[in-house]
Parts: sequence; C-alpha cells; structure tokens
Amino acid sequence: MARPVWSGSLSFGLVSLPVQMYSASESHTVHFHQIERGTSDRIRNKRVNERTGEEVPAEDIVKGLDAGDAYVVVEPEELDDIAPGRSKALEISGFVDLDEVAPMFFDKTYYLGPRGKEYAKVYRLLHKALSRPHKAGIATLVLRNREHLVAVKAEADLLVLHTLHWADEIRDPHHEMANLPENPKVTDRELKTAVQLIETLSTDRAPGEYHDTYQEHVRRLVVAKQKGETVEKAAKPPESTNVVDPMDVLRSSVETARGKKKSGSAGGKNASGTQRSSGTKKSEAPKKSAQAKRPGEGKKSARLDRLTKAELYERAAEAGVRGRSSMSREESIAALSPSGGRSRAKAS
Repeated sequence: MARPVWSGSLSFGLVSLPVQMYSASESHTVHFHQIERGTSDRIRNKRVNERTGEEVPAEDIVKGLDAGDAYVVVEPEELDDIAPGRSKALEISGFVDLDEVAPMFFDKTYYLGPRGKEYAKVYRLLHKALSRPHKAGIATLVLRNREHLVAVKAEADLLVLHTLHWADEIRDPHHEMANLPENPKVTDRELKTAVQLIETLSTDRAPGEYHDTYQEHVRRLVVAKQKGETVEKAAKPPESTNVVDPMDVLRSSVETARGKKKSGSAGGKNASGTQRSSGTKKSEAPKKSAQAKRPGEGKKSARLDRLTKAELYERAAEAGVRGRSSMSREESIAALSPSGGRSRAKAS
C-alpha cells in the first residue's frame, strides 16, 4: 500500500472530512547513475561550503534569502509558524464548473481518501454531490512550504485533487513566441480539407491504450549491451516539407490516411510490405509494353515500388505530374516511370 503524502481535513461549509492524499501517478523513467568513464566508481554530489571546501551536514543547513548586502536566514520551524493550521487544512472556498477551468491550469493529480471507515458516508455524500452538477471545489493547500491552488472533483468512485497553476504562472504566448501568425486568410476549401484530414485521422483509442515506447527502447538497449549485441537505430524523423500553399499536401495527407485505414481493415499488407488491392478499384496503370526496356528502366521502377504513397506524391510534385492528388499508389508509380514520362511528353 502507498503511503499518504499529506493528511488533513477537507471542509466545505460546516462539514469537515478527515482525508489522506496519495500520488495518482508514478514515473517509469529508467534512471541511470553517474559513473566515471572506464570504471564502476559512482559520482556523488556533496553539500560543500564554497568558501572552505568542506562538506556540511544536513542538520546545519538552513534557508537564506539574498537581501543584497547579507542573507536573511529562515529556519524551517519559522515557515510553519507563519501558516498555523493551514498546512493541515483543505478548505473549499467555492465551486466552479469544470468546463470553466482551462486545461493549462492543471498541474499534478492526487487521490483523496477518507482517513478511516467511520468517515465513509460523508466521503460518499460529497462524491455524489460533486458528480451530478459536474462541479469542482476550489481550495488552497500548503504543501512542502508552498501554497497551492487546488481543485477537488469526483471521478469514478473516488475524489481526486488537482493542483493548479496560479494565474500569474501562466505565460502569455504572444510574449513568449515571436512567430505567431497575426491573421492570415484561410479559404473555405482549405479549411474543409483540413477538417476532412482530422476526421479521417480520428480514432477511438483511449489514452490508457498508449504506452511509453521510448522507455521500452532504453531497456532493450541496456539488455542488448549486457549481451554484447547491437540495437537497430530508430528511423530518422520526416523532414519538413516547407509548404507555403497547403492544399496539395492536405489532399495527399487525406488520401494517405484513408489508405492506411483501408489497409488495416480490407487487405492489409502482403509479405513484401506493399499494399494489397482491396478489389474495389482496378489499377489504371498502363500495361507492360512488349518493347524492350531502356537500360536502368526496370531498376528505377523497382526503386519506386519501395516508396510510400507520400514519398511518391512528393516526387510527382517535383516532376509536375498533373492529377497527382487523385492518383492511387500504382498510378503514381506508372506516372513516374520512364514510360509514364514519355506519355506525359507526348500529351503535352
């Protein structure tokens, strides 16, 4: 069982409920020790007096605020004295609609539980009362020598507490970022295509179904190094397309997303990794010519077969292929092949 990080009383009106607070999340980050290269010697951090160079025991360390010409020394007990009782009180000052609290205000989440079974009825009453109107109780809490703004709300079958950022802790994005667009014109056609892409990429996958793949790769790397094996490097991130007019790229993105959904439901991929035909539309690629291929023609087509649809689209854009946004993958390969290039030349 986890140990509570705080114990006190949650009060609203004249009702007081003794509660305990528990961390709702934990980190699964792989933690490394610092060691000296070529040895197994750990590197330790010490609290050292910068003037004498000698290590100082923890009990001799106090807090000091730089006041310019000297430090103002504050003892831990003095900090507790200026907030008598507040470090043990969680008093709800009002209730707000949860929809009125912007997500950027939320910081960390804790579970709240009753301190004993005798408080179960009051706890359940508050939980049910908060569940119906979708409200959150706003309160302040002194925790680890710092006052926190918090929101208490009902979730599932328990009460949860979210620490919130104070309003003056939220940065103004217009002051922090230099390249925020002022008000560029977006056409209805561009907006419709962008919304279409969002709808195509929409998923029913809940956040609980995702997991930290990077930490898995870190653990695999450690195991592989123990065995003297090598680990395959991750693929490089896609390069920026530096798009000024987004329409062609948006259309291509919609088609690529649709193709991925079809591959997952209809045919999937064959053994070579290329997309199988779903049978709903026959390829309109030109039939193979009986004439002998030019030197290197077959090799180029084979290279095209290994490209994704998005990569084929980029090549088609560079080659100025008309109608590329509505082409299937096979049609793009045919249009980019040497015979396809000769056909375009004749047509032009």
